[in-house]
Amino acid sequence: MPQRTGSGAKRPDKGLDVVQNARRVVLESVSESETVTVSMSLVSQVMAAMGRKGGKIGGKRRMEALDAGQRTDLAKFAAAKRWGNRKPIK
Repeated sequence: MPQRTGSGAKRPDKGLDVVQNARRVVLESVSESETVTVSMSLVSQVMAAMGRKGGKIGGKRRMEALDAGQRTDLAKFAAAKRWGNRKPIK
């Protein structure tokens, strides 16, 4: 099949590989959108809130899934870890 002749002005991505085309699309989309400044403290606050929410839900659901014997074993293990290696006060 013969090659089509043309100026190539119709398609700006002509001749670009997939990665170059993806980069061009990203750059175009970023340049058209508003610039948003996000401080690290805001990110930290959002991540802390997400962690608190998941932590409140996760522990309760885990305990509901365990039977009484498993909960007792976990409590004994936690107490041993917390209090087992304490040095006596002189």
